[in-house]
Amino acid sequence: MGLYRNFDIILFMKQIAIIGPTASGKSSLAVDIAKETNSVILSLDSLSVYKQIDIASAKPTKKEQQGILHFGIDVIQPNEDFDVVQFLACYEKAKNHALEHGKNLIIVGGTGFYLKTLIDGISPSVEISTTTQQYVQKKMQDSSSAYALLQKVDPSYMKKIKHNDTYRITKALEIYKQSGLSPSDFFQQNPKVPIAPELQLFEIIWDAQDLRKRISLRTEQMIAQGVINEVIDLEQTYGRLPNCMRSIGIAEVLDYLDGKSTRAQLEEFISIHTAQLAKRQRTFNRNQFNNMQTKNL
Repeated sequence: MGLYRNFDIILFMKQIAIIGPTASGKSSLAVDIAKETNSVILSLDSLSVYKQIDIASAKPTKKEQQGILHFGIDVIQPNEDFDVVQFLACYEKAKNHALEHGKNLIIVGGTGFYLKTLIDGISPSVEISTTTQQYVQKKMQDSSSAYALLQKVDPSYMKKIKHNDTYRITKALEIYKQSGLSPSDFFQQNPKVPIAPELQLFEIIWDAQDLRKRISLRTEQMIAQGVINEVIDLEQTYGRLPNCMRSIGIAEVLDYLDGKSTRAQLEEFISIHTAQLAKRQRTFNRNQFNNMQTKNL
């Protein structure tokens, strides 16, 4: 337990978040701290929300959870979608449980976008009329034309949106048509309201070479635990269309089943892609979160 003594400060906190790249040991650390601080845990992992995806997600087993109540795990089926609104619902459920039972809340995981939403908040949504819906649907039949229109209306905002990002183009068009304001003006007049502004962040930092070794070891364990059979079952039940079937650990197994790689290459590709993900996570955390308290393990 000496490894975690520098986290004693959280005894005086209501909520904290532990972040770090994949395979950095966030989940086990969170459980150890939760046991000492009477806390529940909210998972930020984008794969752990799915039922039946246990090995590929590396979600903590019941034994590994050690009796600590976890939220954000096994929330939806693999063929269902999960977004930031559903995550915020999980957060409210976890927070309310903690408040009602006199516990603290530890948020842990690698999906930094969700965490940033908690800290920064989200802008109020626009109530879309039937007339606006019909207008936008018709306009989006030619998304290039819709994109060009928005570029004229709000060139600075549209620099953030790619021409093939139909979801964000649709939302921007809805705002413009319904409110009569450019997206930039709308968001300026309707600023984001932080959801958890006092949330303190702790980051686990590993030497890159050591982290790669941890990733390789976890990949070996995933294969030994039966990730190939897990993916076979998922494909037989849900096919390959759900978003989760393109996740790291699942996509590589599907390629292996298609004969595109050998067993050795399967393990290599999962490790490589996981290491690339870890690098992206570190970059995101470094760029998006300021005043972060860190502990170098």
